[in-house]
Amino acid sequence: MEAALLGLCNWSTLGVCAALKLPQISAVLAARSARGLSLPSLLLELAGFLVFLRYQCYYGYPPLTYLEFPILIAQDVILLLCIFHFNGNVKQATPYIAVLVSSWFVLALQKWIVDLAMQE
Repeated sequence: MEAALLGLCNWSTLGVCAALKLPQISAVLAARSARGLSLPSLLLELAGFLVFLRYQCYYGYPPLTYLEFPILIAQDVILLLCIFHFNGNVKQATPYIAVLVSSWFVLALQKWIVDLAMQE
């Protein structure tokens, strides 16, 4: 019974996370404008998700404990691309994407780096 309840909770969390940003993405696409989206707050959220996901992977936690974070990261990347697309220059997103991808590898270079990134 407990295992079934835990499984239900895990899958419902994944479902909610998969649908969490879909209304925002659809509103941005329908309006064909990124007005109201804050680039700094989106980057901060994206960095937080990335650091937490890397920490969980680095220390070998079970995937079901962090499986929603890749979904949230993908949705934030879509919003990031929407911001640059509707502002007229998608090429400006390239440095941001490059920093996010390279930070995935930099965080795992040394144990102290990933631990420092998780400090309060």
